[in-house]
Amino acid sequence: MLLFCAIGIELAAQEKFTLNGYIKDSLSGETLIGANLSVKSAGKSIASNGYGFFSITLPKGKYQILCNFIGYQSKEFTIDFNSNIEENILLSPNVVQIQNVTVTARKRDNNIKTTQMGKFELSVATAKALPAFFGEVDILKTLQLMPGVRNAGEGNAGFYVRGGGPDQNLILLDDAVVYNTGHLFGFFSVFNADAIKNVSLIKGGMPAQYGGRLSSVVDIAMKEGNVNKTQIDAGIGLIASRFSIQGPIKKNKASYIISARRTYIDALTKPLIKKTSDFYGSGYYFYDLNAKMNYQISEKDHLYLSGYFGRDKFNFNNTARSFKTLIDWGNSTATFRWNHVFNKKLFANTTLVYNDYRFSLEGIQNDFRINLSSGIKDLTAKTDIDFYPTPDHKLKFGAQFTRHTFLPNVLSGNQDSVVFTPDNASKKMANEIALYLQDDWEISPKLKLNMGIRYSLFQQVGKYTMYQRDAVGNKTDSTVFGSGKLVKAYGGLEPRATLRYTLNETASFKAGVTRNLQYIHLVTNAGSTLPTDLWVPSTIRVKPQISWQYAVGYFKNFKDGMFETSLEAYYKTMENQIEYRNGYTPSIKDPEEEFVFGKGWSYGAELFINKVKGRFTGWFGYTLSWTWRKFSELNDGNKFPSRYDRRHDLSLVGNYTINDKWKISSVFVYGTGNAISVPERFYFVGGILSQQFSSINSYRMDAYHRVDFAATYTPKPKKIRKYSTNWVFSLYNAYSRANPYFLYFNQEGSAAAGTLKVSAKQVSLFPVLPSVTWNFKF
Repeated sequence: MLLFCAIGIELAAQEKFTLNGYIKDSLSGETLIGANLSVKSAGKSIASNGYGFFSITLPKGKYQILCNFIGYQSKEFTIDFNSNIEENILLSPNVVQIQNVTVTARKRDNNIKTTQMGKFELSVATAKALPAFFGEVDILKTLQLMPGVRNAGEGNAGFYVRGGGPDQNLILLDDAVVYNTGHLFGFFSVFNADAIKNVSLIKGGMPAQYGGRLSSVVDIAMKEGNVNKTQIDAGIGLIASRFSIQGPIKKNKASYIISARRTYIDALTKPLIKKTSDFYGSGYYFYDLNAKMNYQISEKDHLYLSGYFGRDKFNFNNTARSFKTLIDWGNSTATFRWNHVFNKKLFANTTLVYNDYRFSLEGIQNDFRINLSSGIKDLTAKTDIDFYPTPDHKLKFGAQFTRHTFLPNVLSGNQDSVVFTPDNASKKMANEIALYLQDDWEISPKLKLNMGIRYSLFQQVGKYTMYQRDAVGNKTDSTVFGSGKLVKAYGGLEPRATLRYTLNETASFKAGVTRNLQYIHLVTNAGSTLPTDLWVPSTIRVKPQISWQYAVGYFKNFKDGMFETSLEAYYKTMENQIEYRNGYTPSIKDPEEEFVFGKGWSYGAELFINKVKGRFTGWFGYTLSWTWRKFSELNDGNKFPSRYDRRHDLSLVGNYTINDKWKISSVFVYGTGNAISVPERFYFVGGILSQQFSSINSYRMDAYHRVDFAATYTPKPKKIRKYSTNWVFSLYNAYSRANPYFLYFNQEGSAAAGTLKVSAKQVSLFPVLPSVTWNFKF
């Protein structure tokens, strides 16, 4: 109430007018997310929202307006605020400057002036310029090079943020949650860079508009399609090819983009397997398809429809054993959005989302067949409203409803006419509801506060049957909940606040605190080699995860914004963490009956130095951190390092433009080895070799490090052509470091003869890997 009264008094204080509109790419008509609009004399600035919309209100008078965005030429103009003005701002891509290497268009003090902490805006052009694994550009692997973000393993697109697990990252593609982000068992991400417009990572000070996860947000926006002309982009690599087409449906009104990608690993390996081989017919491939269309009904209304469909298919044949298996998994998403401008200060977006992740396995041996499937499906409706009452306040509020359907491991099979239908765990239904309000408030030229509050509610609903079991696991009783009946509800407030204090024109201090609730969980069996990990909801047995994160940071720019630096420290607590109990083996039982619960905490410091201008650009990131877990039923109740614990994590990235034809880049990464549990003693019991394991994660594998190189060659024809091409040459793991993937213990000799020897062996995946990709555009 005090906030709105203050806004009302300010509005009534003097005559003011508003400039509003969209910031767009002058060539394609794509809206620009997060473009900065600043008023020099007034010392005010504002960023365009997720749809390129902006609104700024100022007292009557003439003002110099500066608009800029990464990779675009800045635009400066004068506007006389003597009436309300509605105007779109067009920025030109910085093609000439990039080729001649004169400047990178970026607001030099944006990292100093905003309240947001731990946020990275990733340019797709940056990701494409870096060395790529097998030549496949991967935005998630690029995010792994940021401080506070660690990779999930050799060549893996999975990542962990500030001590959190993989399920604690909220990954959105056009507002649709992506539950499984990996192709080829996690070695490639599902995001085709040709279809992506913008990528934002938030790992500290999560705004109130986001929820449902503890650690981070990766918000990915797809391209909308060129509204002015048809454009084709394609690329041919060693293991996959891409094709994208975009263009106007109705010029300057409606456009589309379709982008497809497929591997041909199956086609490359097929000639190598003889028809007489027992393994003939085995193979693997993945594909994905992105599609989007948009239509501007009027200056006030805009419709978007987008979708993603991707699948991995792996089949293995062994005719000698009459065995065949087929594994199929993937995501499907669809998003419908309606933007409406109510007035010059009020912007609304309404979204409907469908997403579905499915995993299935079919195994056949002779006349015996077995099937296993699992998955999760969501239906979501949400609305978000941006309100710009004064230059000092930007309000955002909204609501969201999601209907979850969880499909546990469902097992079935048959042998000849005999059908096996085991007593599988039933599917679970849940509702998730959220309301939020946040304000970005510039209290004074030096002090700015972003404060927000989010209320979330999670309901497990029927149909559902809860079983009671005896000491040996037999069902003894049950409680039945009918369709739609409430089984269990959780909820709570999630306050969020970040504060920025400007020390001078080139430095600021920031502090933040956030509380997050997470109601759905991904429980991983560390020994699993397939994407069979299950998403499970909060239930009577499983409580929601809760975290508090506290962070402080010092931000400083040097040499007129050529270098951006930051030093952040954080401390995070996590309640109701989930692990499988000791001795767990996969089964068709309800997985929550196998869970144990505990707590976790992590803390650390992150240093980031980013050179953003000049012929040479790049960054250095270093993280020093500790991550702990404590479970009363594990490790004798003592704390132990989490599997996500990494003491030291370092990345060094460099890009250098030699001339308008050649660009080179390099990446060096170093990380402390993964924490593991190993057998410390081997002994015989009844003539059988047994082992005694160490306490949980008390040993470390060797450190992980490698260096990658890439060179991009862009031919410059003497005559102007309608098409352009470039060649990208990459070298992954240039000095062929044998990084540990996992350890196993090998037995040699005979126990009876007294010559038995047990030794640890290391398995490494990738030596030096060269690759080449040909890209073309017309």
